[in-house]
Amino acid sequence: MTTTDPSRLEGATALDVDTLRFPPDFVWGAATAAFQIEGSISADGRTPSIWDTFAATPGKVLNGDNGEPACDHYNRSAEDVELMERLGLAAYRFSVAWPRIVPAADGVVEPRGLAFYDKLVDQLLAKGIQPVATLYHWDLPQWLEDEGGWRNRDTAYRFAEYAKVVHGHLGDRVKLWSTLNEPWCSAFLGHHKGIHAPGLKDSQASLEAMHHLLLAHGLATRAMREQAAEDHKFSLVLNFTQAWADNDDTASKDVVRKVDGLHNRIFLDPVLGKGYPADVVEDVAWLGDWQRVVQDGDLDVIATPIDFLGVNYYSPTRVAPAADPEVVTDGPFPGLRGAELLDPRGELTSFGWEQNADAFAELLTRLGRDVDGLPIVITENGSAFTDVVADDGSVDDPQRVAFLLDHLRAVHRAIESGADIRGYLAWSLLDNFEWAEGYSQRFGVVRVDYETQERTVKRSGEVLARIIGRNSIPATGYDVE
Repeated sequence: MTTTDPSRLEGATALDVDTLRFPPDFVWGAATAAFQIEGSISADGRTPSIWDTFAATPGKVLNGDNGEPACDHYNRSAEDVELMERLGLAAYRFSVAWPRIVPAADGVVEPRGLAFYDKLVDQLLAKGIQPVATLYHWDLPQWLEDEGGWRNRDTAYRFAEYAKVVHGHLGDRVKLWSTLNEPWCSAFLGHHKGIHAPGLKDSQASLEAMHHLLLAHGLATRAMREQAAEDHKFSLVLNFTQAWADNDDTASKDVVRKVDGLHNRIFLDPVLGKGYPADVVEDVAWLGDWQRVVQDGDLDVIATPIDFLGVNYYSPTRVAPAADPEVVTDGPFPGLRGAELLDPRGELTSFGWEQNADAFAELLTRLGRDVDGLPIVITENGSAFTDVVADDGSVDDPQRVAFLLDHLRAVHRAIESGADIRGYLAWSLLDNFEWAEGYSQRFGVVRVDYETQERTVKRSGEVLARIIGRNSIPATGYDVE
């Protein structure tokens, strides 16, 4: 492992500028996902996931990349946990690979899969790092996809069984649990837009998958809570956007409402016990009777109380009314009519995403009101840029540093506005396999050389370490020496 200057990761000195301090118990950490970092895709009984199948399909993933070896975390977890300790992380959010735990349709649990997460959790606790387990980060076992995947209601019950097994095994040490990561992506990018696994383009099927994902969340939360200790906390992780229009006229407000509904409220409202938003249901009714999959009692299950909400945020969505109110928008939202999705603005990340911390502050302030006292944890926030390795092996990434500080200032503003935000987990600890973009996009505060597997703490990682050590950020500027 290489760092530019180890002394920079040690103690903190007084800041020379005004600071924004976070609450004393604010939790700092980082996040990853199993398929993106583990590698060893056929080791110890693991069978293919839908992402293995998708990546093996020509043209689906950039450069034909796949999940092997990724960051080889399956074999290098001890090194990576030492790196977390060096950065001062108090919490680490990881996901469990379902195909490692239940590799076949017979439901038999693979002990070698559980043993890996046993080892990882023990390594984290030995370094004083709190493990935060996510049970599903998009890697559905292929054998379940062969039975209909998330279009099949039975998958929700299979997920609850799997959740009960993992929670029962790790729950003596893991106290913080998330069921699903970003079901919006699983349902809409995977089943409507077709750019994520399983690669379907069926709008109605995407809404049916959405319902079964939310049902799976509720069933799993109930199953785990029945066997949980009193100090266990359960959550769902949703990715949010802030929809913005240039104008404030009625038509513009309506397209903002539509996009907000199909991105945010259609997932959040039922979890909060409000059911599916009536306006959104009406907006997509022309697709067909997707609600035929909603059975009596489903909404009560989906509304099973959670203890905190995981919020992932990357960029806003700019919209405008379409010239033709009946035109169907070519985008990630099933059933969206009469809206035009505008290009992002300003300096973009290498992913082409708009960098806008004001949108983040507005979103968090609004969520602080809408969730009615439910604590919030920022479970993902980060940026991809093309990093340059200097002759001395260091990686200076000023754009990522600027993104980090701007967005942490947004978090601070939201807290000051009354939002109950308990922690911030940077995305991502490591550069990794970035889904359909393969290894072309680097989000990590730690660089990974995929050929040698050498880890290098970037300047952004050094800055994050200093922020953690101080529990504060400079009110202005980007100098965090």
